[in-house]
Amino acid sequence: MTRLSIHPEGSASNTIPSLPLLESSNSAVIKTELESRGIEFQRWPAKVELSAQAIEADILAAYTAEIARVQTNGRYPTVDAIRMKPDHPQREQLRQKFIAEHTHAEDEVRFFVEGHGLFCLHINDEVLQVLCEKNDWIRVPAGTRHWFDMGSKPQFCAMRFFNNSEGWLATFTGDPIAERFAKLQ
Repeated sequence: MTRLSIHPEGSASNTIPSLPLLESSNSAVIKTELESRGIEFQRWPAKVELSAQAIEADILAAYTAEIARVQTNGRYPTVDAIRMKPDHPQREQLRQKFIAEHTHAEDEVRFFVEGHGLFCLHINDEVLQVLCEKNDWIRVPAGTRHWFDMGSKPQFCAMRFFNNSEGWLATFTGDPIAERFAKLQ
């Protein structure tokens, strides 16, 4: 189930977990809280069950209507699909890359069609942890400090939308804040 936890920025440590200021699995509460901080969040039905052998082209073909929905305004002309499974040979390298706090010069837009992943958004003096699952669509504005944890045994598939042809480009902040907050188990 999709879940939002909001923590004060400085309250987490490696030894003492912080108590959240707010924790909710109610999609209306999640949407309201995220939108009040400039993050778009929607629930879309992920209607297609993908085969275990589906490759990127198959995934994109299965979700052409949803891709067109995002691309209608012309802001996100590039789309790809990322699918991670527990046996992915690069899972640890990718996890370490995504889990370090970073920003993008463009919006980060994701539509989850399988599984789950943990977006952590560092906004002002708060850290918002959003456990995104199948049917979740999220847009994190350009310049927002954040990280993404797919867990040690990743299981997710998401469409990724970009406004550049290069795809995922990040600027790492060097802030070790991600180390102080709960990881996806």
